[in-house]
Amino acid sequence: MFDLINGIPVHPLVVHAIVVLLPLATVGTIAIALRPRWRRPYGPLVVGSALVATVLCPVATSSGEALEERVGSPGEHAELGDTLVWFALALLVLSALLVYLQRRNDAPGAAPAGRAIQVVAALAVVAALASTVQVYRVGDSGAKAVWGDSTSASSGD
Repeated sequence: MFDLINGIPVHPLVVHAIVVLLPLATVGTIAIALRPRWRRPYGPLVVGSALVATVLCPVATSSGEALEERVGSPGEHAELGDTLVWFALALLVLSALLVYLQRRNDAPGAAPAGRAIQVVAALAVVAALASTVQVYRVGDSGAKAVWGDSTSASSGD
């Protein structure tokens, strides 16, 4: 199911979506963590991009396994790729919780949740930075698996 679309492997298509959406969710999470007034207007966009990236992680894993059957094992890349969903999930949960707590805190008559919001905001920033590092690690290992040393080979001069 996650093998080919019109003769093109699904894996690089899905991976590129994750490589765009997860860092966008990271930047957005850091922004709403640092700017509370941005949580209401931009929070749903941040959570939405984190959600789509998280949902696409298992698709990338499945399509990567299908590609592996065609071209061989990518080594470390497969192992790192399997972990990315957990980083994305942490980012999703914490960004959604941050938006939820802010909305609850802003509701008329609500008990102040300032300290809880600060703790969740700090954890969300940590999750955002960790997911960025993991996206880089997975992507770097994938590029090395595909390209190896071919880009650094001398041209024979």
